Amino acid sequence: MRLKNKVILITGAGSGIGRATAILFSKEGAQLILNDVNKEDLKITFEALDGNKHLMHCGDISDSSIVQELFKLITSSYKRIDGVINNAGIGRYPGDGENGEIHETNDESWRAVIGVNLDGAFHVSREAVRLMLAKDIEGSIVNISSTSAFTGEGPLAYCTSKGALLGFTRALAIDLSAKNIRVNAICPGPTATRLLESIPKEWQDSLAASIPLGRLAEPNDVALTSLFLLSDDSSFYTGQTLSPSGGSYMI
Repeated sequence: MRLKNKVILITGAGSGIGRATAILFSKEGAQLILNDVNKEDLKITFEALDGNKHLMHCGDISDSSIVQELFKLITSSYKRIDGVINNAGIGRYPGDGENGEIHETNDESWRAVIGVNLDGAFHVSREAVRLMLAKDIEGSIVNISSTSAFTGEGPLAYCTSKGALLGFTRALAIDLSAKNIRVNAICPGPTATRLLESIPKEWQDSLAASIPLGRLAEPNDVALTSLFLLSDDSSFYTGQTLSPSGGSYMI
């Protein structure tokens, strides 16, 4: 019960890494607020949780007004926030070409990816820090990036947003260090999520074969890393990047 009585927000909680993280955190005693844009996916995650002190919120975190509404709910329900997992993210938006290269990317798709992956993390972190400071809480923020931030493999907007998220993590960690609010990032390697399942099977097999440990990451591998960073076990970690990637990228 490493998260007993801690109030934690998980964005993108409707599937994949977000769902695995929510289920694990509920077993560890956390009180959770789950956010996603897909209400049906969110319900499935919610119904899989241990305990009964959890909340759901369906909304797009790229809109700062929606995030402010979310934190009004958190404040009225729990009066505090101890941790955030900025997990919500999209890889490509309708309108991109097949590879998401610059000549195929229109303004709308670029803004959509940056809006969720980077702006969303900013909106959520800003409101979380405001509440932590108001309640004198030594909290923890975890940003889910990707090894694509280092390799540049993937759609242009996606790689750009994930790279920027690492800079955001480090700068925010320094800004908040004197206030004892820790900020870290996780860069998963190829992970068996809905997004990856959409690519051809032979491509999935090729990715797995290229990983030194011989398999794709499972969502729970990332969830366990988040558990470490949200728990007191990581009390001397801030501004760091951990990579559950099976050795596919070594930071």
